[in-house]
Amino acid sequence: MSVRTVWNTSRKLIAATAAGIMLAAGLGACGSSNASTASLDSTKGKTTKLVVGVCPGPYGDMVKNVFAPLLKDDGYELTTKEFTDYVQPNKALASGSIQANLFQHGNYLKKFTADNHLDLTSLGQTPTLGLGIYSNKYKKLSEIPDGATVAIANDASNLARSLGVLEQNKLVTLDGEVDATKATIDDVKSNPKNLKFKTLDAAQLVRSLDNVDFALVPGNYSWAANLKPSSALALEKQTSGVMEVFVVRTKDKNSDFAKKVKALLTSQEYKDAIAKSEFKDFGKPASWKA
Repeated sequence: MSVRTVWNTSRKLIAATAAGIMLAAGLGACGSSNASTASLDSTKGKTTKLVVGVCPGPYGDMVKNVFAPLLKDDGYELTTKEFTDYVQPNKALASGSIQANLFQHGNYLKKFTADNHLDLTSLGQTPTLGLGIYSNKYKKLSEIPDGATVAIANDASNLARSLGVLEQNKLVTLDGEVDATKATIDDVKSNPKNLKFKTLDAAQLVRSLDNVDFALVPGNYSWAANLKPSSALALEKQTSGVMEVFVVRTKDKNSDFAKKVKALLTSQEYKDAIAKSEFKDFGKPASWKA
């Protein structure tokens, strides 16, 4: 056999091997893609495993302790994947690497999906832990003295929300012309108790309770610090837009799983499970009162 013949034969073997490797890789990639986009329809006699994206706070526990047991008999096994920010759960859902999420309120979902061109759909609202007024010194709002120091979050969203809760409880009045979602301390029109405002990073509010008269603490931080909603001097009067929502991709909104969750969210079974759980004092969806 000539050198040229050996060379040509070797080239063919190398090409064939490379093609085989590329084909195997291609098949592996397809398999990976299919695994990440699990079907949201149960198969009779089999268990369908689905992943729900959550963030630190109570809603991962709600998935594990309420949703998972209630959906088990329908053939669904729910597990959670925790994300450390409020961006990735929606992006992971849109990409199909998780099948649902529960971490955000309706207003956030609406804005985030519009800004990021994502096609996601809310199946309905869940009980939601609102921002609360907490104190280590006082048991009632009426006990708060003149000149008391109140700690509130320094980020724009939670600052405006905190001022709104103070106004709900007649501790301040805001300028009627200001957008309530963008209010700042400069927009406080009247302050009958002459409250002194101390703005802090939201994560520091619970720690501040030993040094201030009271603080307004967002739900995820109060939950993480084991502050019971029942111990709050007052809780936020929640509007529909700040209620947490259970979300899937819009393409999956008519799946068997989505239909089961949607029905469950307004069922007596779910209401009873919440009433017996650690989430019993959370704000309830308006649909529950209809």
